[in-house]
Formats: sequence, structure tokens, C-alpha cells
Amino acid sequence: MARILIVDDQKNMRTTLAIMLRNASHDVSEAKDGADAFQAIDDEAYDLVITDLRMGKVDGIDVLRRVREASPLTEVIVMTAYGTIESAVEAMRLGAWDYIQKPFTDDELLVKIDKALERRWLSGELSVLTQEFKERYRFENIVGRSQPIREILSRVIKIAPTDTTVLITGDSGTGKELIAKAIHANSKRANRMFVPVNCAAISETLLESELFGHTRGAFTGAVSTRKGLIEEADGGTFFFDEIAETSLSFQAKLLRAIQEKEIRRVGDNKAIHIDVRVIAATNQDLQKAIAEKRFRQDLYYRLNVARFFIPPLNERPEDIPMLVEHFLKKFSKRMGRTVRLGEGVMERLMSHKFPGNVRELENLVEQGVALTIDGEMRIGDLAQGEDTVTMERQGLEDIIAVAERQAIQAALVHHKSTEKAAEALGLSATTLWRKMKKLGIENPNRRH
Repeated sequence: MARILIVDDQKNMRTTLAIMLRNASHDVSEAKDGADAFQAIDDEAYDLVITDLRMGKVDGIDVLRRVREASPLTEVIVMTAYGTIESAVEAMRLGAWDYIQKPFTDDELLVKIDKALERRWLSGELSVLTQEFKERYRFENIVGRSQPIREILSRVIKIAPTDTTVLITGDSGTGKELIAKAIHANSKRANRMFVPVNCAAISETLLESELFGHTRGAFTGAVSTRKGLIEEADGGTFFFDEIAETSLSFQAKLLRAIQEKEIRRVGDNKAIHIDVRVIAATNQDLQKAIAEKRFRQDLYYRLNVARFFIPPLNERPEDIPMLVEHFLKKFSKRMGRTVRLGEGVMERLMSHKFPGNVRELENLVEQGVALTIDGEMRIGDLAQGEDTVTMERQGLEDIIAVAERQAIQAALVHHKSTEKAAEALGLSATTLWRKMKKLGIENPNRRH
């Protein structure tokens, strides 16, 4: 099934095509003229646009240009009447996939549609892997080649231009905020604020005031009237991270704000109109939370308009090499180093289950870059990450030894001398030397 927009100022033609395409299991929208098509293209994302060329002030060429600007991956087929072949050729030059001359049969059009959609889906799947695509759509930090990641990026391009409310689910550390930022960056609100709030990090007593604002004297300490974060985000996007951590009373107020597009500051009865796009995320099973009376069902339906699920990293191991390369470049540049992976490191990472998902992998690579002495990251540089996974099976002495080794190695690399490293660690040089010997740590600053 594809999302198809039919643009024609002749109602009979639009209706006939719409019925034919719906019978072919496609999701079809109609636009009565070019101006109507502009609005539809700005509001929704389509796989294919089929437009007539001759349509008054805003013609098919104008529609084509608008599609190319708003959604470059969308394919366009133009319909031409007898004697307008030159215009059809011009449309092809401007990026239309194909043209068809009226009158035509259903089969003739369906063949062209199938080919256009095949190109659309193939180009979408391949282009998300290219650097040009990532830069164009600001996906530099969303890394992966797995099918789930490709599908997510393709859906972002479709959903982003709309104002549709989005719910992002997935385990902690999978990159839910990155997807939210990508949606904002590719929306009509991209030049306005993206305001993220971690609902779990703000106490219940402060959350309402922080988000909705308050008036002077609304509570003890409210010495002046203050705008809330939602009001600050007016015209932009508001990201509610860990939305399931909020109370039922707060959820009721948030539901009203989303439905009515207005808020009330704490201590004020005056309604304030807001224009924000809402994106919410959670690592919890909201259906279970609803059953346990911890989350409002009506709010769930209001948020769950467009749903993105980010699978855990252990379900998409093919993304690990690209992520490792990405983080290696990121932290090498940040620390002013050139670091490469040593023998067996990638194999060790590929075999790890990563309960902490992408965030755990990022921390492992950052640690490895920090602890690397000669520019080659070895398996030993990842020991801390491995040990955290098996900590329950270790004794206290082993855990302390791992922590000491990491702290000493980092201090030696950072301070460039044993004496300064010892001072930073609060140890005498002799004590540091003994610990290095006991833990088998080589001095990276020693001249050979």
C-alpha cells in the first residue's frame, strides 16, 4: 500500500482515479486544484503524486516544484492532454518520474505507478545509508544499516512535515531523543525551539510549574510570574521524555493542553493559547501501565497518533560496526587523538548483548579512546564495560581493582607524568607505583 495524492481540477477524473487506486489497495487523497495540492503536500507526506498539467493559476509544474522542495523522495507522474507533450517533457526535466497522455487505460496507469513506487521505495531504502542523505535531513547522529533503522528514517521523512503527535517507544539507551530531534529538524518548525524535558528528573511538585508556568504568589517562593517551558516552545516542538513517569493528575492537565491547545499557569484562571507539536517517549509498556491505572487511556490515544518503536541493539547487531566507527571518530576528534581498533575488539563488541543499548556502546567506546595509550584500542581497554555486566559474579575486591585500574590509567594519560597523576589521585608517588605494579599497569609516559 502506498500513500498517493491525485491532483486534478476535474472532479470526475479525480473520483475515477481514486476509486481505481483504492481498489488496488492504495491510500488515496484528492486535491481539487494546485493550491489545494500545496496544502496537502505541506500537511502530509506521499509516496506518489499524480497531477494534471493544466489547472489554472497553479498548474502541474508548480505542484511538481512544490513536491521536489517539500519531499524529494516523493515520485511524480504528470497527466497530459493531447498537444501538451512539450509541457510533459519539461516536467520530466524538472524531476517528474513519468507522464501519461489522456485518455489512458487503468492498466497503462497502473504499470507506470508500479514502476514509480518501486523506484520510490528502492531510493528511500538506499538513500538513508548515504552521507548526503544524512546531512540533508540532519541524521548525522542516527547511525545504522539494519532494516528497522532504515524504516524509521523513511517514516521520519514522511511524518516530520506534518504536525502529527508522535509517540516513541523503546528501551532506555536506544536513541529515542535522537529520533525526536530528527522529526523536529525536518519539520516546518525546524527554525523554532525544540524543548526536551525528562519527566522522571523533575519532582511532581515542580513539574506542573516548570511546564505550565506560574503567577506571582501562586505558591511559596513564587516571587514573580514566570512562563512555563511549554509556552517557551510556542511555534516549536515539545519533547516529553519518560512520559509514563508522570502522575494521573498531571496527565489530565497535559491531555487538556494537547486537545484544547491552551494552558493555564499555576495560580491563574486565564487560558493561554499555545502552538506546539508534541512528541512523547517512554521505555515502559503503556498498555500495561493503563491496565494498572498508572497511565490515562485517553492520553495514550491522544499521543499514539504516529508510533515509532526503536528495537534494542541486541536485535540489530548489524548496526554495531557502524556505531563503533561513528563513536570512534566522535571521541577521537574530541580528545585530539587518532585511535584504531586492535585485534579482536570488534569481535568482542559484536558478541556482547548490550543491555544498556546504544548508550552503553557509546560509553564503552569513549572509555576505550580515553584509556588507549598508543593509538590502538585493545580488549583490555574495554574491561570496565565487560566487568559491569558480570559484576554480580565478582567479589568486592575485584570490583575495586577494576575501578582503581580505570582511574589510574585515565590519570596517567591525562596528566602526562606519574607525579602529577599521583597528586590528582590523592596518592603518594610510591603508593601509586605499588598499585600500578599490583594491577599490571604500564606507565604510558615512560620513555623506551
